[in-house]
Amino acid sequence: MSAAWRGHRALLLAVGVLLATNAGAQSQQAPPVPPAQTTEPRVAEPALEPKAIEMLKASSSRLAAARTMRFTAVASYESPSRLGPPLVYTTRSEVTLQRPDKLRVIASADGPASEFYYNGKTVMAFAPGENLVAIADAPPTIDATLEAAYHIAGIYFPFTDAIVADPYGDIAKDLELAFYIGQSAVVGGVKTDMVAYASHGVFVQMWIGAQDKLPRRARAVFRNDPQRLRHQVDMSNWKLDGDVPAGTFASARAAAAKPMPFAHPNPGRPPGAAPPEAQPSKTP
Repeated sequence: MSAAWRGHRALLLAVGVLLATNAGAQSQQAPPVPPAQTTEPRVAEPALEPKAIEMLKASSSRLAAARTMRFTAVASYESPSRLGPPLVYTTRSEVTLQRPDKLRVIASADGPASEFYYNGKTVMAFAPGENLVAIADAPPTIDATLEAAYHIAGIYFPFTDAIVADPYGDIAKDLELAFYIGQSAVVGGVKTDMVAYASHGVFVQMWIGAQDKLPRRARAVFRNDPQRLRHQVDMSNWKLDGDVPAGTFASARAAAAKPMPFAHPNPGRPPGAAPPEAQPSKTP
């Protein structure tokens, strides 16, 4: 055994004795008594932070002021699988809008594709794969048409809050909380401000362009959903106030398809069935 190793071993033995001595001394002492808790834990109160409200209003103003609008929306939905963990399904919508009374949505999806046309007088829902079309008279505004399409035919777009006449006013009616999170540089290829808010029974996290104030992502969880499934929509390729070609809001192919009723796919609940817990939110 070398002198160096004997010295190192002696040092280790000395440290071991010191630790053992300290442990023995501590074991003879009574354990400290935690102070009595005189008050209940504080719970953060819901708040409407001015900075978050300012950003939501700025984004709303930018969208509402646009005479025409084109963008791409990619929405992802979680759905329970038979094994338990959720699966994700995705739709991609090419959206064109002209205020106050024209809208086109061309959607491809993990399921059937669909096309939606509104020209201020009629609304047309087209299933190109099945060559089926539903046509009905429509209200004179985009907002009223979206409302009617949902109630009559179960048609809903996850980006609805971005295309209504007053996006902030639509969520402010039941706004419960709103707070600023911070900035991100990885969503949408631009710097964004992250804001969270709760309205209409939905908790939403939004990514809003720091410079252009356009929404880039919305991620939502419904309060009454026991599985807390997540819904997300990413919005890109924004073009505001550009020219829209004539004929954008009509389709000869769709008009010539086999007609079907413009009706809800699930027209009613069985007799005696309980009503749903809450109405679906307009929030994406």
